Amino acid sequence: MNAGAIGHVVGLGAIIAVSALAVGCAHDAVAPQTPVTETPPTPSPQTTSSTTTTSGTVPASSNVAVSADLLKACSINLNNEEKSPKFEFDESVLRGDDRSVLDQIARCVTTGPLQGRALHLIGRADPRGEAEYNMALGSSRASSVGTYLGSLGVPATQLMQTSRGKLDATGTDEAGWQLDRRVDVE
Repeated sequence: MNAGAIGHVVGLGAIIAVSALAVGCAHDAVAPQTPVTETPPTPSPQTTSSTTTTSGTVPASSNVAVSADLLKACSINLNNEEKSPKFEFDESVLRGDDRSVLDQIARCVTTGPLQGRALHLIGRADPRGEAEYNMALGSSRASSVGTYLGSLGVPATQLMQTSRGKLDATGTDEAGWQLDRRVDVE
């Protein structure tokens, strides 16, 4: 995502928040904070062979997809790049394999090559359910990732959180819906 795109997202009312890692009520509102306007990571010449989602992210763990630029710049080692990113239906709880990927991202932006850079956390949901509920669920999922990154030392000022809810969902069955239920880290 380039600086103009980040500005566009921020201009559209991107929500920045970090909340408790425990699953909260998906209907709880998230209070907006001041957006971060740092430039996104510049990709390095390394390559990553994997599939990408329709949003241009690479499935990295059960619940997390990471932008290809971030994978390259941080030299993130994925145990299984082909694994489908997924949250359980109506859940926003992180799993162990999510934490492994997020640990690598946190090191990269706290002490690594992207030290001090901002991350954009985009929560997503499958197409089932009401639009408002799915926006809140996507926000809760992004918040779970943000909270975990915060516990690893990533300052809240470096975390931009938004929700796309079911806006970009493409699944039509359980396998497809699992791909829709994720958080993209860019």
